[in-house]
Amino acid sequence: MYYDKDVDTDVLKNKKIAVIGYGSQGMAQARNMADSGLNIVVGLREGGKSWNVAKNDGLTVLSVEEAAKQADIIHILIPDEIQAKVYEQSIKDGLEEGNTLSFSHGYNIHFGYIKPPKNVNISMIAPKGPGAMVRQTYEEGFGIPGLVAVENDYSGNTLELALAMGKGVGLTRAGVLETTFKEETETDLFGEQAVLCGGVTELIKDGFETLVEAGYQPELAYFETCHELKLIVDLIYKNGFAGMWDNVSNTAEFGGLIRRERLITPDTKKEMKKILEEIQKGEFAKEWALENQAGQPQLKRLRAIEGELLIEKVGSKLRKLCGLQK
Repeated sequence: MYYDKDVDTDVLKNKKIAVIGYGSQGMAQARNMADSGLNIVVGLREGGKSWNVAKNDGLTVLSVEEAAKQADIIHILIPDEIQAKVYEQSIKDGLEEGNTLSFSHGYNIHFGYIKPPKNVNISMIAPKGPGAMVRQTYEEGFGIPGLVAVENDYSGNTLELALAMGKGVGLTRAGVLETTFKEETETDLFGEQAVLCGGVTELIKDGFETLVEAGYQPELAYFETCHELKLIVDLIYKNGFAGMWDNVSNTAEFGGLIRRERLITPDTKKEMKKILEEIQKGEFAKEWALENQAGQPQLKRLRAIEGELLIEKVGSKLRKLCGLQK
């Protein structure tokens, strides 16, 4: 783990960093690095909706091509599915020997959708949290943990460059763990699919539907299976499982401990291993590439289905009533 005391940002003193993209992560990381005194430009599609937003935030905005051409470090923070195309069309020709290609997710490098030349550095600095929290915690004087990885060390100091960027983002305030592009990519995809995004939402949905189908009020079902989840996760986040159990009733602790393995069974873990294997073999990456080539038909269909779920409609109403959502 690396912390502020371990990192010297002077290694970036004469370096220009182009942040490509100004979405959630692009905005947060660019602003944090700029506020930390690093030389930042933002590379965007001319006329795109983020162009004026970044300008109004006080940043220098250039076309992707010009930003890549001017920069010593090109930090790519656009969605995974368009990175390869943008790299080929707007970044590749601007690369010079000794430049650094930097990412916050190893997906396109690990699976070979971006194939940089051997005479550039390839590195990663990856916050372990959404862009909004990257910015918020930085402004509060702290930061969120992150990862650092080096795939190609052409210059001999790529790790130092990446860590200095991580310090600029605020990640070394909390701690940065060294990893590899392979490890970060595969664990990140698995966590999203099996637990954090896929697994949790399916568990919430099934719990909600079980209560509603048994005749309970949808509003009450929402509170019990979705709303209170944040309270429990916050306890785990701060204090681990034991700290969470200490903060709920003995009834909740006994019921949770004695019933949980009836829900998340050995068969569930077997399926998790299959999901991980599909990620490791590149099967998911191929599936996602084909989905994008076809115009994302499955994703659009699944989004539409999700939007029609009763839990979504009930949740939207309750969040407004409780002042959580406008």
